[in-house]
Amino acid sequence: MAASGEERDVQKSYWMEHSAELTVEAMMLDSQASDLDKEERPELLSLLPPLEGKYVVELGAGIGRFTGELAKQAGQVLAIDFIESVIRENEVINGRFKNTKFVCADVTSPDLDISPGSVDLIFSNWLLMYLSDKEVEDLAERMVKWLKVGGFLFFRESCFHQSGDFKRKKNPTHYREPRFYTKVFKECHMSDDFGNSSEFSLITFKCVGAYVRNKKNQNQIYWLWQKVNSQNDKGFQRFLDNVQYKCRGILRYERVFGEGFVSTGGLETTKEFVAKLDLKPGQKVLDVGCGIGGGDFYMAEDFDVEVVGIDLSINMISIALERAIGRKCLVEFEVSDCTKKTYPDNTFDVIYSRDTILHIQVVILTSFAALS
Repeated sequence: MAASGEERDVQKSYWMEHSAELTVEAMMLDSQASDLDKEERPELLSLLPPLEGKYVVELGAGIGRFTGELAKQAGQVLAIDFIESVIRENEVINGRFKNTKFVCADVTSPDLDISPGSVDLIFSNWLLMYLSDKEVEDLAERMVKWLKVGGFLFFRESCFHQSGDFKRKKNPTHYREPRFYTKVFKECHMSDDFGNSSEFSLITFKCVGAYVRNKKNQNQIYWLWQKVNSQNDKGFQRFLDNVQYKCRGILRYERVFGEGFVSTGGLETTKEFVAKLDLKPGQKVLDVGCGIGGGDFYMAEDFDVEVVGIDLSINMISIALERAIGRKCLVEFEVSDCTKKTYPDNTFDVIYSRDTILHIQVVILTSFAALS
């Protein structure tokens, strides 16, 4: 990994080259950018908590694809980018919003002045992949200090490999595995002058649906975290990831039950159960407790259906996303508590679940009826 000063010079040179034209195609490094933007921008914005009257800091704001949308809702927005021409274009586009301040600064700079405990939401889209590992770790520590207790952090990154089709002489982007980001932010803690300890609690972690639908690509991934007091108990999710389903344990289950599976019967039992669903091409399936995704890949690839797999275990979804790379099928994965997750009525044609409902109280099950 390059030293910090060298890393910043490399990344700045890269973006000086690719921001010669201040267009959405240049910012997204993709000839399909305009079409993708129409679908993914509302998707990402829909994931954010209510912003009315809130203080939002947007890191790596670019030419303002999201800045104006944030400004429409928030009480105050601070938009930051390290390329002067880019942040000035953002100001030209969004300067009409009097609640928004535009600053040219590098997020790694210690001179970036954000008051501790002042921010309600930190938002970034494609930022951390342009930082070294150490810079990500350092920024995570600063972010948890900037946020209020109860405040949120949202970020989206390209993982595993490149998505955009723009040609690049050199590409210094860090296409990390999602588990790197999850680990860094899960382990991020702070203590204030009064001895109170805070940390990030993961709200959700999912691949961007617009890229799954348009490119059959699961490598665009977002995280939503909340700053909480460390005394708060994460209950069953913490048990799953720290006790029952540690990553090594999951891989041992997979060796027993077959590639993609962590429960009895593996692929053969899945085939038996799925045969009873009478799946038709184009249908949409919700898999509750999807594990590492073997059943989802089977349904999507063999029956040409679209599958949304949800699981409470962060480790399960991390491995499922790794297994999705290169498959080119319509499967989305999300860390989610099925007892709290909501979808519009009639979203799904089929709801499928294995070895999950036995952990759910009977009263909760009635909420699933309206989804299909």
